[in-house]
Order: sequence, then structure tokens, then C-alpha cells
Amino acid sequence: MTPHGGVLRAARGSGAGMAGLLITGFAGILAGPVRLMRTHSRILDTIAVRIQVAIDIQCFAIFNPTAPPITPMNSHVALTLLGTPVWIVSPIAQEFIFANNTGKELSFGVDLPAVRHGTHSAHAQEHLEAYLPALRAQEQVVEIWTVQREGKPAPLSCRLSLLKRDGQAEEILVEGILASLPATSNQSSERQEDRFYEKLFHSNSAPMLLIDPGSDGRIVDANFAAMRFYGYSHDTFCLKHTWQINALGREVLPIMNEVAKLPGGHKPLNFVHRLADGSLRDVQTYAGPLELGGRRLMLCIIHDVTEQKRLKNELQHAASRDHLTGLWNRRRFVQMLEVAHGQKRRHDLDYCLMLVDADYFKAINDQHGHHAGDEVLILLARTLEARVRDADAVCR
Repeated sequence: MTPHGGVLRAARGSGAGMAGLLITGFAGILAGPVRLMRTHSRILDTIAVRIQVAIDIQCFAIFNPTAPPITPMNSHVALTLLGTPVWIVSPIAQEFIFANNTGKELSFGVDLPAVRHGTHSAHAQEHLEAYLPALRAQEQVVEIWTVQREGKPAPLSCRLSLLKRDGQAEEILVEGILASLPATSNQSSERQEDRFYEKLFHSNSAPMLLIDPGSDGRIVDANFAAMRFYGYSHDTFCLKHTWQINALGREVLPIMNEVAKLPGGHKPLNFVHRLADGSLRDVQTYAGPLELGGRRLMLCIIHDVTEQKRLKNELQHAASRDHLTGLWNRRRFVQMLEVAHGQKRRHDLDYCLMLVDADYFKAINDQHGHHAGDEVLILLARTLEARVRDADAVCR
């Protein structure tokens, strides 16, 4: 075994004195030192098998100094052999870096924001960069993307992993998930699960819904906390479907069907739910499979995050906006400049900067006071914002 988990075996060349080592395994696939954190083992197993069959060698260290050198493999060649859709994305620039053939077919003609924010999409974080702490801690992160299947939008569950190359920026490996619910349990364990469900479900202080994905998302049961939160009686709840309480309406059904395939343990997904009085609340939902009485159902736990989201938006606004003019501040300017510079390097996309100075501004402060100077700055900020394109940004 190699230090990177590869398999070493001796190989004999046809020429006199030729001997070498064939090195196979995932470590040789990516050029340079690479560390892949918590990548799904199925990808690694598939890569190892297919690379060994499809490509005889990855790296040939040969002792004959006259032998011609072997050209190293492309860093993503192994991923192109997978039938599973795989993408590598930049969490900072919010764009695709690589997609294998299956991934290209599913995301053809659309960019990364489009698949993450499509009609069938759901995610726990608005920006991929926010997942980095969880991915570094090897936590499971799942999103549902809107991809193209036979020319129509469709949901696809995706598992995210951190891809770290020494000396390079962190990247995220995204794998399309093709999972199903666990197998049916025996009758004895079903009775135990029924009793456990009754105790856990009705005594829990968090709103919980039991949903039947196979019946158009019909709500089978709701605990007392859910009745208090949504404002419906139990009988009324059991006449409803999930799409009737979700702001997406029936468009949430493809997302729900994808969530029903997940094995559980993923991070909550963000939605907007409608209460009985018509008001809207931001919620995070965690859904996991549950087999009850021989029926495959989905247990959904709801957390109201309306206030947390409001505070988060206020903090993000304060952290990225100038407190006087409301323009983007220096911190946000540096972030946008880094993204623009990265796009220039990667795609040769030009960008430009314009520096604006307010002449005689000191005279305004001296003659009319700082309050008048503040009003001038605010007026100047609104004037500049009104005269730039939507794709442009004005910073102070």
C-alpha cells in the first residue's frame, strides 16, 4: 500500500533492466497533493474499480533512464468515468469549475445559481461559502438542485463534500444522490416503532408532521405543537396536503419526493410556510423516512426561523453596508473584487474600476456643518446608484 491508499505492484518491462512500479488508486488521480474530506465512499469505490479497468496505469515510476516519460492523468479524468452526476464548484465565486458528462447533461445551459435557486430547489444556506465550516467538520450537507431531465426541470438530491488541494482555494464536490428508503422491517419491530412514534411524536415541543409522499403529500398526522404553530385543528390538518401550507404550492411536490429518498441525517432545508391566518413564516424543515404500520411515510420536523433570519439579514446588512449611505462598504468591495479577479483568471472576463472623488467637500463641512456634509454624501450615493446598471456596484 502507498501512503495515499494506492496499491503497489511490481511490473516487468520488455526491455533489459526495465522494472517499475504501477500505482493505482484514487491518490494518483488528482495531480498534486490532494485531500478529499468525507467524500461518499461509493464514489471512491467506483473510481478505484473503473480506473483500474479502464486505465492500465496512473503513474509509472520507471528505473530505466532512457525510457520516455509517462504523461500524468488529468486531475478530473476519474470523475468523467462515473455514471453518477458530479460537479466541482467554487464556493466563493459561486460557479461551476468542473462537471462530468452526466453532470453536464443535467446542468446544460444553466449556471450554478440557477440550479441552486430553481423551481425545484431547496437548500439550508443561501451561499455555498456558509457550508464551509460544516464541511470542514465532515458534517453531512445535502441540497436539492433543479436540473434538466428530458428538457424539463426536475429535482435532484445532491451531497456536498469539501475538496482541498494544497496551495489552492477550497472547492466543493457535489454528487447527485440516487438513494431509496430503507427496507421494510419485521412485524415485531414495527410494533415497537409504533409505540416509540406515539411517545416521541405527541410529547415533542417542536412542530411535527407525518406525511405520505405517495398520496400527493397528504398530511397523515400532526402533533400538538404543529397545531399551535399553524393554527389548524387536528381534523383540518389531516384534510390538507403539504403543498397547501408551503408557499411554493404544488411546485414543492417534486422537492418532497426527492427529500423522501434521503436516508436521513442531512441538514435542514429552508422553506416558507403559510399559517391558518394567511401569514408567512420562514422555516427550516428536517424530513426523514419512517415506516409505520407497514406504510412508508415521512416525518417532518419544523423549526420557525423567521426571527433568526431577520436578525441574520440585519447583521449581514450591517457587515456589508456603509452605515451612512447604505452603499456597499470596503469589506464587500474587497470580496467583489476577488470574485471579479478570479473570473478574469479563469474565464478571461474583463472588469473595470472607477474612483469618484467629491470636490470641495471639506468646504461644505466647514461652512454648513457635518450634518449638511452627510446629506450631500447620501444624495451623491443615491445619484450614483440611479445611474449604474444592475450588474454594477457602488461602494464607499
